[in-house]
Amino acid sequence: MSRVRQPIAVTAAALAAVLSLTPAAQAVQVTRTAVTAPAAPAAASAASESRVRISTAHELPGDRVYPEGIAADPRTGDLYAGSFTDGTVFRMTPGRRTAQVFLPAGADGRDTANGLKVDRAGRLWVTDSTTGVSVYDTRSRRLLARFEVPGQEPRFVNDLALTPDGSAYLTDSVRAVVYRVTPAQLSRAAGRTATLTPGFDLTGVLDPREPGAFSLNGIVAGPSGRHLLTVDMVGGDLYRLDPASGAIARVALHGGDMLHADGLELQGGRLWVVHNTDNAVSRWRVTADGTAARMERRVSDEALQLPTTLVRVRGTLHVVRSQFDKGGPLGEGTPRRPFTIASVRGL
Repeated sequence: MSRVRQPIAVTAAALAAVLSLTPAAQAVQVTRTAVTAPAAPAAASAASESRVRISTAHELPGDRVYPEGIAADPRTGDLYAGSFTDGTVFRMTPGRRTAQVFLPAGADGRDTANGLKVDRAGRLWVTDSTTGVSVYDTRSRRLLARFEVPGQEPRFVNDLALTPDGSAYLTDSVRAVVYRVTPAQLSRAAGRTATLTPGFDLTGVLDPREPGAFSLNGIVAGPSGRHLLTVDMVGGDLYRLDPASGAIARVALHGGDMLHADGLELQGGRLWVVHNTDNAVSRWRVTADGTAARMERRVSDEALQLPTTLVRVRGTLHVVRSQFDKGGPLGEGTPRRPFTIASVRGL
């Protein structure tokens, strides 16, 4: 399938419009880490504040990286990050501060690298907002398969999640659908390009909005794979998806909302959420069936530099500092160099 150029111009503009909607008054930002918890005593908040630490874990070489996605290899502990501006994928190894280029800019025709995940077989999944998702062997760096969005309409393939059965689920922020790639489809697509097929369509479920506006963003899978959680960054709602029945339901949120939510991370019944233009990370307790969630803590800090997603490894959150508002797709100015991945401990 030929690559579609027009949709990325439309969706990049939509991204800028949506993320720039945040009034400054809505972002609770301080010069150092602050923790807010509804109805928490001041002494408890001060104690929590002292336990949250933000520092730099890794540096990404390049002047215009503007990273967007991150993934951890469950077998090796390596981390992978992708550049939104040119599709470069970096690999970060334990004990080394500076990342190495794993896949160069424009590899295999990709213009961007958004959502990233590494599966149990050592395959790296990389979404490209303009086309779909590419799958690589992390040992040989060989392209194993590619799946592309059908049609000519605008699209923005954003984040993805992997379930224990080997299926991949990908959000489209403009079409408000979640695509699915099954292990059988991956096997059939070996060495060639296949078409992405929708697994869920949330068009009639989300709150009404202008055509082409952003909606779905981060997505995670429950530990059993019986349900998925995906967030509507504009409406601030979380949705539960049932792969077996196809059912879609709004998750009951208590203690806050998920406005401006981007990447998600789910481990041990807790859900971590980055709120991009708020420079914030929140932590939620999720029920076992995924039908309700309660916010436990929220950290807001300008040191997060417009975070887009995160991954949790051995108790540490590795957060992508996109700097999209510093000369990137959302603003003017000069970004801090080098671009970095932050480590957040104590949240």
